Amino acid sequence: MQFTAGQDLPHTRTRALHWLATAAALAAVVAAASFVQPPDATATATTDAASGARAAAAPAPDPHAASYPVDCGPNRLDVVDSASGDLDGDGRPETVAVVRCHTETGTPPSGVYVLTGPAAGQAGKGAPRVVATLLAPAQQRSVDGFAVRDGVVAATLLGYSSTGVPRCCPDVRVPAKWQWKGGKFVQSELPASSDTEGV
Repeated sequence: MQFTAGQDLPHTRTRALHWLATAAALAAVVAAASFVQPPDATATATTDAASGARAAAAPAPDPHAASYPVDCGPNRLDVVDSASGDLDGDGRPETVAVVRCHTETGTPPSGVYVLTGPAAGQAGKGAPRVVATLLAPAQQRSVDGFAVRDGVVAATLLGYSSTGVPRCCPDVRVPAKWQWKGGKFVQSELPASSDTEGV
């Protein structure tokens, strides 16, 4: 028997049923392959995702975006120093900001405040919140040598030995540090030294 070029062999004819069966078989193979993974694939993906989420979810609060409990009247409030670190051990960084009212002369008293991120549900939308006051301007101290290291806030507090000392030139230096203990910031100070001691 001879076949001409235009004839179809019976086994080469495509039927709809044949294509449906092929598609169903292919879909089953793809679905099965998605469930077969190396034993550690899920754990690695989960660990990597969790690490990435922690890194992405924990930016340090911006000290310039916060509102501080300081009344400067007509003058602006200056953020003169800041540093960040995990102060309470919860895995998220806090920011400590040193602020004071702007002036062209003298040394106005400083405030030192601890900032955390926005309230729950406001991540990425709300402003940083002041959660602790380490030094209030009412204490009439300015700040020098400020740093945050290993969960400890350290600074030298500058003050005045008497009302007769010019406000431009503090003559008392008090090394101080604050650390999170028992659910609050605890301050410790070394004895104050006066620039006039030993004279």
